[in-house]
Amino acid sequence: MAFQQQRLVVVSNRLPAALKKTDDGWEVKAGAGGLVTALAPVLKNRGGVWIGWSGSSDPNLDVDSLLADFSSKAGYDLYTVPLTPEEVDGYYFGFSNEIIWPLFHDLQSRCRFHPRYWRMYLDVNFKFAEMVARKTNSDDYIWIQDYHLMHQAFFLKSMGVKRRTGFFLHIPFPTPDIFMKLPWRWKVIQALTEFDLVGFQTMQDRRNFSACLRRLMPEARVQGRGAVVTMDLGNRQFRLGAFPISIDYNQFSEMAERPEVEQQTFSIKEALRHRKIILGVDRLDYTKGIPERIRSFQTLLRQFPELKGNVNFVQIAVPSREEVDEYKELRTEIEQLVGRVNGEFSFPGWVPVHYHYRSFPHDELVAYYSAADIALVTPLKDGMNLVAKEYCACNTSGDGVLVLSEFAGAAAQLQKDAYLVNPYDMEGIAKALHRCLHWDREERRSHMTHLRDQVRKNNIYWWVDSFLQAGISKTLVDFPEVDTLKFERV
Repeated sequence: MAFQQQRLVVVSNRLPAALKKTDDGWEVKAGAGGLVTALAPVLKNRGGVWIGWSGSSDPNLDVDSLLADFSSKAGYDLYTVPLTPEEVDGYYFGFSNEIIWPLFHDLQSRCRFHPRYWRMYLDVNFKFAEMVARKTNSDDYIWIQDYHLMHQAFFLKSMGVKRRTGFFLHIPFPTPDIFMKLPWRWKVIQALTEFDLVGFQTMQDRRNFSACLRRLMPEARVQGRGAVVTMDLGNRQFRLGAFPISIDYNQFSEMAERPEVEQQTFSIKEALRHRKIILGVDRLDYTKGIPERIRSFQTLLRQFPELKGNVNFVQIAVPSREEVDEYKELRTEIEQLVGRVNGEFSFPGWVPVHYHYRSFPHDELVAYYSAADIALVTPLKDGMNLVAKEYCACNTSGDGVLVLSEFAGAAAQLQKDAYLVNPYDMEGIAKALHRCLHWDREERRSHMTHLRDQVRKNNIYWWVDSFLQAGISKTLVDFPEVDTLKFERV
């Protein structure tokens, strides 16, 4: 029998490739977002597999053929889980984004607890589990990503399929007071206990999960100390850990130093007449606190009128879930706020807020990071927030300032050298910005040097290694690159 190399299998709601309709047909583009950025490099040419939904619910579309070329260039296999429009509506837009997303971000008033969503969520999770069972073998390590797929281990076990499984939650895990509002709380907790390892972004998230588990299963006992512990349920055990996700530090830092990016950085500063730049970068979402941030900048200009004409706030909002009414309303609210602030303070030659509602090419985004004197990262609640880490990696001048929400997961790692603020406290943020704008150069450099060191040491590869070490006592080097010559095409 031929030796079967152990493979790392990533399972997520979306594949790392997006299908886009064009005049000439369909186009395949590399997906955006932290998950793709994080995991694509660690699967490449290591015999890896990624299982997910393509983003299309057209039954007549030959998705596998469209993705074949992308797969060969990416260096790992892609397997598509086909979903119908009804499944997308109930499982993705419904349960995942109208129940779990707001609930886990402490915004339970936005939840719509429709039983139909729950039933569809289970149906789709079973569909994913069937694909995992078909496309993997018992030697593989199955790494499930995020809240869309919390029932994978449960369904694999119900089918009698033995796999080593790990689950990582990219968003926060709520306190018992909030989690207990979920009508299906027991079944969700039970499903999560079926994984061999459940990972969270922060120790606080892990503690919240443990508290919810003990509320529903009083017999649960924690064994051990540190970032990874064992949860004993009496008849079985599984592991819990805190694994703060990160970025490819070198990729961002090196790009910021490329001559063409440095030229873009200079052009941005020149266009804004070398005024101080405060930068916000977010996916358009109600958890990101963009309206509160704009009001905070408005408060800054009102309380410190000497800053008028000397500072610009640049907000980049990447389009997201554009078909959802709540997101349309949020976009309208932000645009109206920008209009009000600019209407109140603008004068010939100076417009205080520059608002961009679009996706930016990677190099242009890096140039904005490099140009910014202050990054204003103030989500109302966030699992981690990689923008904070990207800004630090790109700040090669070493004298930028990170103003960070205390409710972002990144605050747990970066709190010593970031300026922490309450995202709901507009006067507090205004005062923090004013103080940071007047920090002396040495103080800024000292804090940014420490921030950059933190992000460099605890990079994306450290995150993967720490999870795999806890899950299967392996690291990335145990998944060596394979000989791709045997796959060459004629």
